[in-house]
Amino acid sequence: MSTVAHRPLRADARRNREKILAAAAAAFSQSGLESQVEDIARRAGVGVGTVYRHFPTKDALVTALTEAHFERLADTVEGAVAEGGDPWDVFAAAIWRAAEPATADVAWCEIIAGHPSAIAGALRGQQRLAAATATLIERAQAAGHMRPDATVLDVRAIMCGLGHVATAQRAGAPLDWRRYLEIALDGLRAR
Repeated sequence: MSTVAHRPLRADARRNREKILAAAAAAFSQSGLESQVEDIARRAGVGVGTVYRHFPTKDALVTALTEAHFERLADTVEGAVAEGGDPWDVFAAAIWRAAEPATADVAWCEIIAGHPSAIAGALRGQQRLAAATATLIERAQAAGHMRPDATVLDVRAIMCGLGHVATAQRAGAPLDWRRYLEIALDGLRAR
């Protein structure tokens, strides 16, 4: 058992870590997971050694970005929980707000499509996201606007599917993730 205490980062180290994460998010969003650490360091204005001091492997960097992404998604859906209005409209608007940036991010689509270790490392955000999504679903079901058998797992599968569609769409496939989201939302509506 380790007895090493984790001390907070110095202000300059914290700034470097934030710059690295922002640069990695930009690089990965544009070019996917094939982005090189050297490019990320250059974008962040730090040396490659600084990147590796904060993230010993590229996978560690991908996991940190995945954690941040799930936290942002959770923030979005938790924000929707705090909104008033028609439960179905609130649910659908939250799904659209979550889908738009997610499908535009090349790396996020790649992570969802096949990077289980990064996803497994982002449990806190996933738990927050699942709880907020469950609340929105329960409200829409209680109002009679959503099919009674819809679950958080259904929404997760839909969102993951959109990532696959967006990836294929970027590669030139005659697909439109927005159309599939409309179809999926229509399928979740109560009849």
